[in-house]
Amino acid sequence: MLQQRLFDFVEHQAAERPAGVLLAAKTNGAWQTITCKEAWQRSNDLAAALLELGVNSEVLEAEQQEKIAIVSQNRPEWIITDLAVQQTGAILTPIYPTVSTADFSFILNEAQVRIVFFSNKELYERFTPALSQVPTLQYVFTFDEVPGVANWNTLQPGREGEERRKEICARITSETIATIIYTSGTTGAPKGVMLCHRNIVSNVLDSAPLFHFARKDDRALSFLPLNHIFEKMITYVYIRAGVGIYYAESMETIGENLKEIQPMVFTCVPRLLEKVYEKIMAKGQELKGIKRGLFFWAVDLGKKYDNIQKGSLWYRMQLWMANKLIFKKWREALGGRVEAIVSGSAPLSEKLIRIFSAAQITIMEGYGLTETSPVISVNHLESERRRIGTVGPILKNVEVKIAEDGEILCRGNNVMVGYYKNPEATAREIEPDGWFHTGDIGEWVEEHFLKITDRKKEMFKTSGGKYVAPQVIENKMRESPFIEQMMVVGPGRKFVSALIVPGFAQIRTKLPNMPEDNRALIKERAVIELIQQQIDRYNEQLGHVEQVKKFVLLPHEWTVDNGALTPKLSIRRKVIEQQVQREIEEIYAS
Repeated sequence: MLQQRLFDFVEHQAAERPAGVLLAAKTNGAWQTITCKEAWQRSNDLAAALLELGVNSEVLEAEQQEKIAIVSQNRPEWIITDLAVQQTGAILTPIYPTVSTADFSFILNEAQVRIVFFSNKELYERFTPALSQVPTLQYVFTFDEVPGVANWNTLQPGREGEERRKEICARITSETIATIIYTSGTTGAPKGVMLCHRNIVSNVLDSAPLFHFARKDDRALSFLPLNHIFEKMITYVYIRAGVGIYYAESMETIGENLKEIQPMVFTCVPRLLEKVYEKIMAKGQELKGIKRGLFFWAVDLGKKYDNIQKGSLWYRMQLWMANKLIFKKWREALGGRVEAIVSGSAPLSEKLIRIFSAAQITIMEGYGLTETSPVISVNHLESERRRIGTVGPILKNVEVKIAEDGEILCRGNNVMVGYYKNPEATAREIEPDGWFHTGDIGEWVEEHFLKITDRKKEMFKTSGGKYVAPQVIENKMRESPFIEQMMVVGPGRKFVSALIVPGFAQIRTKLPNMPEDNRALIKERAVIELIQQQIDRYNEQLGHVEQVKKFVLLPHEWTVDNGALTPKLSIRRKVIEQQVQREIEEIYAS
């Protein structure tokens, strides 16, 4: 079977392994699985029912195609809805559950959405006030039973709908738009990225060889939002490989779910991996005597790890012993069977990659954007195709070049069709010959490995005219367990400063008898001195202009809910600057 459209992968699995697990979720304390055949049939039925509801399937061009929205956490119903919408010729428009009501209204109005699916009562009620602001909206469905709202199970297919589904599927091509994903960005209104089947399918097929270790009927754990193209694309990689996808109950239960499912692979963003590491380190701090000594001996060994320069025989012998005594427990905490963790969306600390790799937990760090479906490059499982500090070799069938100003340009079947209803932005980002401007600055390592150095738009000049790349500084200093989050400031100023959210748990372990109130803690002289020690230590590794001269400690973590982070957990720099403008001015006034 020729696989040119996303739903072709599921149809193939339904034919080849009908009883194999495609999707699974926990219900009432027990894991409930959905087979390939069941998932395919349910998506067919939903597609037929949507067509009978009046979904416009006559035109398969982006402007006229019907847009159907989904606001949901990861669950099997998400993928079944995705598959169904694809087969109607409509475009799925996923919306982050954490998006603001203003952005929610903007997206639904720009896309002229008539049908929206909500996961549960909580999400429905959160966005209910905004629904009246969408004049095109006609139908609202929920996956869970919600009083007064139509349940998606009421959408039942008929013979006419099924016949129309088959006819429409025959007309859908690789060039048909499959989804519009609105990027939250760090500034401005959301932009709708139009991705056709060719865009995502090419990325699935070109990424698939890197997952050669995937065993048919094995398991993957999914918890990154399906609203983002990273998790959506990798979902179809899993499906193509015959790997069952198990959805974590919540972000809080990931540790428990890992032990239950014992997955062979999962994806994550750096922030989540950092939190895993912080929890491990916190437990290490609680140890006493020889156990504590062995724990930190192993961690110190891990910090020196390099998969290419493997070290002396004595170092390798010590590392072997550390794996037997200490790191074995780390692997067990992740389920005991993880072949690889795929990390993307933001730079991951080299220190964490070294330590996890030393613990025989391979990190496949990659790079891409929503506009590139998303993968541009990724480190491989094989050691010779993996370099710490880079985002790996370029993906097969994807072209990359570095412009004169250092910007990374990308070209290939994975590059988006364009921005929805925004031809001016499309023309700015995609050159006539197909080169897409990523907005990231990069360089080559050993000619084959791509290294990201910063975001082009985030680089700034000091008042002395010197360029500063904030991400480089932030990534380096966040290696300290006492610096939870950090944002460098200083455009047009005499020197570089930083806003820092301390690692409160680590600080309280290091400095007993600290105040319980974070606002009081950040004013303690011992805390300020501890953070200054960390700054001084990392400043030695930076150029004079890049060194952080002053800092301000903040009492609350930056989150999606308080507007400081995007749904992808990227820093919203302008938002944070506005929130703490007074503190920034005080830095430079003193």
